[in-house]
Amino acid sequence: MRFGIMTLIDNVPDAASGHLLTPHERLHEVVELAVLAEELGFDAFGVGERHGPPFLSSSPPTVLSAIAARTHRIRLFTTVTVLSTLDPVRVAEDFATVDQLSGGRLELTIGKGNAPEPWQLFDRNPDDQYALQEENYELLRRLWSEEQVTWSGRFRPPLKDATTLPRPYQQPPTIWHGSATSERSVELAALWGDPVFAANVIQPVANYAKLIDHYRARWADYGHDPSAAVVGSGGTLYAAADDRTARREFAPYYEAAVTARDVPGNNTPFRSLDEAADHGPALVGSPERIADKILQQHVAYGHALQFFSVDSAGLPFHRKAEVLRLTAAEVLPQLRHELPDALPWPSAAAAPPAPSPATEGVR
Repeated sequence: MRFGIMTLIDNVPDAASGHLLTPHERLHEVVELAVLAEELGFDAFGVGERHGPPFLSSSPPTVLSAIAARTHRIRLFTTVTVLSTLDPVRVAEDFATVDQLSGGRLELTIGKGNAPEPWQLFDRNPDDQYALQEENYELLRRLWSEEQVTWSGRFRPPLKDATTLPRPYQQPPTIWHGSATSERSVELAALWGDPVFAANVIQPVANYAKLIDHYRARWADYGHDPSAAVVGSGGTLYAAADDRTARREFAPYYEAAVTARDVPGNNTPFRSLDEAADHGPALVGSPERIADKILQQHVAYGHALQFFSVDSAGLPFHRKAEVLRLTAAEVLPQLRHELPDALPWPSAAAAPPAPSPATEGVR
Protein backbone atom coordinates (compact mmCIF):
# COMPACT_ATOMS: atom_id res chain seq x y z
CA MET A 1 0.00 0.00 0.00
CA ARG A 2 1.05 3.59 -0.68
CA PHE A 3 0.32 6.54 1.60
CA GLY A 4 -0.34 10.22 1.10
CA ILE A 5 -1.46 13.41 2.79
CA MET A 6 -4.29 15.51 1.35
CA THR A 7 -5.71 18.96 2.01
CA LEU A 8 -8.52 21.26 0.87
CA ILE A 9 -6.62 24.21 2.42
CA ASP A 10 -9.46 25.27 4.68
CA ASN A 11 -8.53 28.37 6.67
CA VAL A 12 -10.49 28.69 9.90
CA PRO A 13 -9.58 29.77 13.45
CA ASP A 14 -7.85 27.21 15.66
CA ALA A 15 -10.71 25.54 17.54
CA ALA A 16 -8.67 25.64 20.77
CA SER A 17 -6.87 29.00 20.63
CA GLY A 18 -8.96 30.99 18.17
CA HIS A 19 -5.86 31.97 16.18
CA LEU A 20 -6.43 32.44 12.45
CA LEU A 21 -3.60 32.27 9.94
CA THR A 22 -3.38 34.78 7.12
CA PRO A 23 -3.88 33.33 3.63
CA HIS A 24 -0.15 33.83 3.02
CA GLU A 25 0.72 31.83 6.15
CA ARG A 26 -1.80 29.07 5.43
CA LEU A 27 -0.68 28.53 1.84
CA HIS A 28 2.98 28.40 2.84
CA GLU A 29 2.06 25.94 5.61
CA VAL A 30 0.68 23.59 2.96
CA VAL A 31 3.97 23.64 1.06
CA GLU A 32 5.92 22.97 4.27
CA LEU A 33 3.59 20.09 5.14
CA ALA A 34 4.27 18.52 1.75
CA VAL A 35 8.03 18.90 2.25
CA LEU A 36 7.73 17.24 5.66
CA ALA A 37 5.61 14.43 4.22
CA GLU A 38 8.31 13.64 1.68
CA GLU A 39 11.04 13.76 4.35
CA LEU A 40 9.05 11.28 6.45
CA GLY A 41 8.65 8.84 3.56
CA PHE A 42 5.03 9.39 2.55
CA ASP A 43 4.40 8.59 -1.10
CA ALA A 44 1.99 11.32 -2.19
CA PHE A 45 0.58 14.74 -1.39
CA GLY A 46 -2.81 15.92 -2.64
CA VAL A 47 -4.46 19.32 -2.98
CA GLY A 48 -8.21 19.50 -3.57
CA GLU A 49 -10.21 22.22 -5.31
CA ARG A 50 -12.84 24.47 -3.73
CA HIS A 51 -14.11 27.91 -4.71
CA GLY A 52 -15.78 29.29 -1.61
CA PRO A 53 -15.05 30.04 2.05
CA PRO A 54 -13.33 28.88 4.15
CA PHE A 55 -11.16 27.23 1.50
CA LEU A 56 -8.08 28.70 -0.20
CA SER A 57 -7.71 25.86 -2.71
CA SER A 58 -9.11 27.54 -5.82
CA SER A 59 -5.87 26.96 -7.77
CA PRO A 60 -4.40 23.49 -7.12
CA PRO A 61 -1.97 23.64 -10.08
CA THR A 62 -0.34 26.73 -8.59
CA VAL A 63 0.04 25.13 -5.17
CA LEU A 64 1.29 21.85 -6.62
CA SER A 65 3.87 23.74 -8.68
CA ALA A 66 5.17 25.37 -5.51
CA ILE A 67 5.36 21.93 -3.89
CA ALA A 68 7.09 20.50 -6.97
CA ALA A 69 9.84 23.09 -6.58
CA ARG A 70 10.51 22.00 -2.97
CA THR A 71 10.25 18.21 -3.36
CA HIS A 72 11.87 15.46 -5.42
CA ARG A 73 10.03 12.13 -5.19
CA ILE A 74 6.57 12.52 -3.72
CA ARG A 75 3.63 12.06 -6.11
CA LEU A 76 1.52 15.20 -6.61
CA PHE A 77 -2.24 14.60 -6.59
CA THR A 78 -5.32 16.68 -7.10
CA THR A 79 -7.97 15.59 -4.60
CA VAL A 80 -10.07 16.52 -6.57
CA THR A 81 -10.16 18.68 -9.72
CA VAL A 82 -13.76 19.76 -10.38
CA LEU A 83 -13.63 18.91 -14.06
CA SER A 84 -17.37 19.31 -14.60
CA THR A 85 -17.08 23.10 -14.21
CA LEU A 86 -13.72 23.69 -15.91
CA ASP A 87 -12.54 24.02 -19.50
CA PRO A 88 -10.65 20.79 -20.29
CA VAL A 89 -8.24 22.72 -22.52
CA ARG A 90 -7.18 24.84 -19.55
CA VAL A 91 -6.98 21.74 -17.35
CA ALA A 92 -4.78 19.99 -19.91
CA GLU A 93 -2.40 22.95 -20.11
CA ASP A 94 -2.21 23.72 -16.39
CA PHE A 95 -1.61 20.20 -15.18
CA ALA A 96 0.74 19.24 -18.01
CA THR A 97 2.81 22.19 -16.79
CA VAL A 98 2.78 20.75 -13.25
CA ASP A 99 3.76 17.37 -14.69
CA GLN A 100 6.71 18.89 -16.54
CA LEU A 101 7.90 20.97 -13.59
CA SER A 102 7.72 17.94 -11.27
CA GLY A 103 9.43 15.54 -13.66
CA GLY A 104 6.36 13.37 -14.20
CA ARG A 105 4.93 13.18 -10.68
CA LEU A 106 1.36 14.36 -11.37
CA GLU A 107 -1.68 12.18 -10.58
CA LEU A 108 -4.93 13.94 -11.58
CA THR A 109 -8.12 13.05 -9.70
CA ILE A 110 -11.32 14.36 -11.25
CA GLY A 111 -14.77 14.77 -9.73
CA LYS A 112 -18.03 16.56 -10.38
CA GLY A 113 -17.86 18.41 -7.04
CA ASN A 114 -20.45 18.73 -4.28
CA ALA A 115 -20.31 22.46 -3.50
CA PRO A 116 -22.53 25.11 -5.15
CA GLU A 117 -19.96 27.86 -5.72
CA PRO A 118 -18.32 26.58 -8.95
CA TRP A 119 -21.65 26.34 -10.76
CA GLN A 120 -22.32 30.01 -10.08
CA LEU A 121 -18.76 31.25 -10.65
CA PHE A 122 -18.26 29.43 -13.94
CA ASP A 123 -21.84 29.77 -15.21
CA ARG A 124 -22.57 26.08 -15.39
CA ASN A 125 -25.92 24.36 -14.88
CA PRO A 126 -25.73 21.78 -12.07
CA ASP A 127 -28.39 19.76 -13.86
CA ASP A 128 -25.71 19.03 -16.48
CA GLN A 129 -23.05 17.96 -13.99
CA TYR A 130 -22.73 14.34 -15.09
CA ALA A 131 -22.93 15.11 -18.80
CA LEU A 132 -20.30 17.83 -18.33
CA GLN A 133 -18.05 15.48 -16.41
CA GLU A 134 -18.23 12.80 -19.07
CA GLU A 135 -17.76 15.13 -22.05
CA ASN A 136 -14.93 17.10 -20.43
CA TYR A 137 -13.17 13.92 -19.38
CA GLU A 138 -13.24 12.43 -22.87
CA LEU A 139 -11.83 15.64 -24.34
CA LEU A 140 -9.10 15.84 -21.68
CA ARG A 141 -8.05 12.27 -22.47
CA ARG A 142 -7.71 13.13 -26.13
CA LEU A 143 -5.81 16.36 -25.47
CA TRP A 144 -3.24 14.49 -23.39
CA SER A 145 -2.85 11.48 -25.67
CA GLU A 146 -3.19 13.11 -29.12
CA GLU A 147 -2.01 16.14 -31.03
CA GLN A 148 -3.99 18.13 -33.64
CA VAL A 149 -7.28 17.22 -31.98
CA THR A 150 -10.49 18.00 -33.87
CA TRP A 151 -13.51 17.78 -31.63
CA SER A 152 -17.03 19.08 -31.03
CA GLY A 153 -19.44 18.68 -28.12
CA ARG A 154 -22.36 20.24 -26.26
CA PHE A 155 -20.66 22.49 -23.73
CA ARG A 156 -17.71 24.31 -25.29
CA PRO A 157 -16.75 25.63 -28.74
CA PRO A 158 -15.37 23.03 -31.16
CA LEU A 159 -11.67 22.46 -31.68
CA LYS A 160 -9.83 22.02 -34.97
CA ASP A 161 -6.30 20.64 -35.09
CA ALA A 162 -5.69 21.71 -31.47
CA THR A 163 -2.48 20.72 -29.68
CA THR A 164 -2.13 21.80 -26.06
CA LEU A 165 1.29 22.79 -24.76
CA PRO A 166 3.27 21.78 -22.93
CA ARG A 167 2.73 18.12 -23.55
CA PRO A 168 2.66 16.08 -20.32
CA TYR A 169 5.97 14.69 -19.09
CA GLN A 170 4.24 11.33 -18.60
CA GLN A 171 2.60 9.63 -21.56
CA PRO A 172 0.00 10.45 -20.31
CA PRO A 173 -0.53 11.11 -16.56
CA THR A 174 -2.83 8.80 -14.64
CA ILE A 175 -6.38 10.09 -14.14
CA TRP A 176 -8.27 8.91 -11.06
CA HIS A 177 -12.02 9.34 -10.55
CA GLY A 178 -13.01 10.65 -7.14
CA SER A 179 -16.40 9.97 -5.61
CA ALA A 180 -18.12 10.17 -2.25
CA THR A 181 -21.52 8.81 -3.27
CA SER A 182 -21.95 8.70 -7.04
CA GLU A 183 -22.15 5.39 -8.88
CA ARG A 184 -22.12 7.31 -12.15
CA SER A 185 -18.65 8.65 -11.38
CA VAL A 186 -17.23 5.19 -10.74
CA GLU A 187 -19.09 3.92 -13.80
CA LEU A 188 -17.03 6.33 -15.92
CA ALA A 189 -13.83 5.05 -14.31
CA ALA A 190 -14.79 1.43 -14.96
CA LEU A 191 -15.66 2.20 -18.59
CA TRP A 192 -12.25 3.70 -19.31
CA GLY A 193 -10.21 1.35 -17.11
CA ASP A 194 -9.14 4.07 -14.65
CA PRO A 195 -8.54 3.96 -10.88
CA VAL A 196 -11.09 5.34 -8.40
CA PHE A 197 -10.67 7.25 -5.16
CA ALA A 198 -13.32 6.99 -2.44
CA ALA A 199 -13.50 9.94 -0.05
CA ASN A 200 -13.96 7.76 3.07
CA VAL A 201 -14.59 10.78 5.29
CA ILE A 202 -18.29 11.50 5.79
CA GLN A 203 -20.33 8.33 5.23
CA PRO A 204 -20.27 4.93 6.97
CA VAL A 205 -17.67 2.49 5.67
CA ALA A 206 -20.44 0.26 4.25
CA ASN A 207 -21.52 3.07 1.89
CA TYR A 208 -18.05 3.44 0.41
CA ALA A 209 -17.66 -0.33 0.17
CA LYS A 210 -20.89 -0.50 -1.84
CA LEU A 211 -19.57 2.15 -4.21
CA ILE A 212 -16.28 0.29 -4.68
CA ASP A 213 -18.07 -3.03 -5.19
CA HIS A 214 -20.11 -1.40 -7.96
CA TYR A 215 -16.91 -0.13 -9.57
CA ARG A 216 -15.33 -3.58 -9.53
CA ALA A 217 -18.47 -5.23 -10.93
CA ARG A 218 -18.74 -2.73 -13.79
CA TRP A 219 -14.98 -2.97 -14.39
CA ALA A 220 -15.41 -6.69 -15.06
CA ASP A 221 -18.54 -6.07 -17.17
CA TYR A 222 -16.49 -3.85 -19.47
CA GLY A 223 -14.00 -6.68 -20.00
CA HIS A 224 -11.08 -5.40 -17.94
CA ASP A 225 -8.83 -7.73 -15.96
CA PRO A 226 -10.37 -7.80 -12.44
CA SER A 227 -6.91 -7.84 -10.84
CA ALA A 228 -6.02 -4.54 -12.53
CA ALA A 229 -8.73 -2.43 -10.82
CA VAL A 230 -7.10 0.13 -8.50
CA VAL A 231 -8.80 1.83 -5.53
CA GLY A 232 -7.68 4.67 -3.28
CA SER A 233 -9.23 5.83 -0.03
CA GLY A 234 -9.08 8.88 2.21
CA GLY A 235 -9.56 9.39 5.93
CA THR A 236 -9.35 11.92 8.75
CA LEU A 237 -6.20 11.22 10.81
CA TYR A 238 -5.16 12.05 14.34
CA ALA A 239 -2.57 9.83 16.02
CA ALA A 240 -1.31 10.04 19.61
CA ALA A 241 0.43 7.72 22.05
CA ASP A 242 -2.85 6.11 23.15
CA ASP A 243 -6.54 6.21 22.21
CA ARG A 244 -7.60 8.26 25.21
CA THR A 245 -5.06 10.99 24.56
CA ALA A 246 -5.90 11.12 20.85
CA ARG A 247 -9.61 11.53 21.50
CA ARG A 248 -9.13 14.11 24.23
CA GLU A 249 -6.82 16.23 22.08
CA PHE A 250 -8.72 15.94 18.82
CA ALA A 251 -12.36 16.06 19.99
CA PRO A 252 -12.63 19.89 20.00
CA TYR A 253 -11.25 20.06 16.47
CA TYR A 254 -13.46 17.31 15.09
CA GLU A 255 -16.62 18.67 16.66
CA ALA A 256 -15.85 22.25 15.54
CA ALA A 257 -15.32 21.00 11.99
CA VAL A 258 -18.61 19.08 12.02
CA THR A 259 -20.49 22.13 13.28
CA ALA A 260 -18.87 24.49 10.77
CA ARG A 261 -19.59 22.27 7.79
CA ASP A 262 -23.07 21.06 8.67
CA VAL A 263 -24.57 21.87 5.28
CA PRO A 264 -26.66 19.69 2.94
CA GLY A 265 -24.48 17.33 0.94
CA ASN A 266 -21.38 17.85 3.06
CA ASN A 267 -22.36 16.73 6.54
CA THR A 268 -21.89 13.48 8.41
CA PRO A 269 -24.11 11.28 10.56
CA PHE A 270 -21.25 10.98 13.07
CA ARG A 271 -21.80 14.05 15.23
CA SER A 272 -19.16 13.27 17.85
CA LEU A 273 -15.60 12.05 17.58
CA ASP A 274 -16.44 8.89 19.54
CA GLU A 275 -19.09 8.02 16.95
CA ALA A 276 -16.76 8.72 14.04
CA ALA A 277 -13.84 6.78 15.54
CA ASP A 278 -15.92 3.82 16.75
CA HIS A 279 -18.46 3.49 13.95
CA GLY A 280 -17.29 5.70 11.10
CA PRO A 281 -14.20 6.00 8.91
CA ALA A 282 -12.19 8.41 11.12
CA LEU A 283 -8.64 7.22 11.88
CA VAL A 284 -8.16 8.56 15.40
CA GLY A 285 -6.27 6.87 18.20
CA SER A 286 -3.03 5.07 18.94
CA PRO A 287 -0.81 3.87 16.09
CA GLU A 288 -1.99 0.32 16.75
CA ARG A 289 -5.64 1.30 16.52
CA ILE A 290 -5.11 3.28 13.33
CA ALA A 291 -3.21 0.46 11.65
CA ASP A 292 -5.89 -2.05 12.67
CA LYS A 293 -8.66 0.16 11.33
CA ILE A 294 -6.93 0.64 7.97
CA LEU A 295 -6.49 -3.13 7.74
CA GLN A 296 -10.22 -3.54 8.43
CA GLN A 297 -11.07 -0.97 5.77
CA HIS A 298 -8.75 -2.73 3.36
CA VAL A 299 -10.86 -5.87 3.75
CA ALA A 300 -13.89 -3.81 2.68
CA TYR A 301 -12.21 -1.74 -0.05
CA GLY A 302 -9.19 -3.67 -1.27
CA HIS A 303 -7.47 -0.31 -1.72
CA ALA A 304 -3.86 0.20 -2.79
CA LEU A 305 -3.60 3.88 -1.80
CA GLN A 306 -4.41 5.44 1.58
CA PHE A 307 -4.61 9.21 1.94
CA PHE A 308 -4.80 11.01 5.29
CA SER A 309 -6.25 14.43 6.08
CA VAL A 310 -4.81 16.24 9.09
CA ASP A 311 -6.78 19.44 8.51
CA SER A 312 -9.57 20.00 11.03
CA ALA A 313 -10.80 23.30 12.46
CA GLY A 314 -7.46 25.09 12.41
CA LEU A 315 -5.31 22.34 13.93
CA PRO A 316 -1.91 24.03 14.30
CA PHE A 317 1.04 23.03 12.17
CA HIS A 318 3.13 21.64 15.02
CA ARG A 319 0.32 19.24 15.93
CA LYS A 320 -0.04 18.13 12.31
CA ALA A 321 3.70 17.53 12.18
CA GLU A 322 3.57 15.42 15.37
CA VAL A 323 0.77 13.32 13.89
CA LEU A 324 2.68 12.74 10.66
CA ARG A 325 5.89 11.82 12.47
CA LEU A 326 4.14 9.30 14.72
CA THR A 327 2.22 7.84 11.79
CA ALA A 328 5.36 7.53 9.66
CA ALA A 329 7.29 5.89 12.50
CA GLU A 330 4.70 3.47 13.85
CA VAL A 331 1.78 3.04 11.44
CA LEU A 332 3.29 2.94 7.96
CA PRO A 333 5.93 0.27 8.63
CA GLN A 334 3.32 -2.21 9.86
CA LEU A 335 0.97 -1.54 6.95
CA ARG A 336 3.75 -1.72 4.37
CA HIS A 337 4.75 -5.09 5.79
CA GLU A 338 1.21 -6.49 5.75
CA LEU A 339 0.00 -4.80 2.53
CA PRO A 340 2.78 -4.76 -0.08
CA ASP A 341 2.85 -2.02 -2.72
CA ALA A 342 0.49 -2.42 -5.67
CA LEU A 343 1.27 0.89 -7.38
CA PRO A 344 4.35 1.17 -9.61
CA TRP A 345 5.73 4.40 -8.21
CA PRO A 346 9.34 5.15 -7.26
CA SER A 347 9.95 5.24 -3.52
CA ALA A 348 9.27 8.58 -1.84
CA ALA A 349 12.17 7.87 0.49
CA ALA A 350 14.72 7.56 -2.33
CA ALA A 351 17.51 10.09 -2.58
CA PRO A 352 16.79 13.11 -4.81
CA PRO A 353 18.28 12.95 -8.30
CA ALA A 354 21.49 14.77 -9.04
CA PRO A 355 20.98 17.90 -11.18
CA SER A 356 21.73 17.48 -14.86
CA PRO A 357 24.36 19.68 -16.49
CA ALA A 358 21.60 21.65 -18.20
CA THR A 359 19.96 22.62 -14.92
CA GLU A 360 22.86 22.64 -12.47
CA GLY A 361 23.15 26.04 -10.87
CA VAL A 362 19.56 26.99 -11.75
CA ARG A 363 17.81 27.47 -8.40
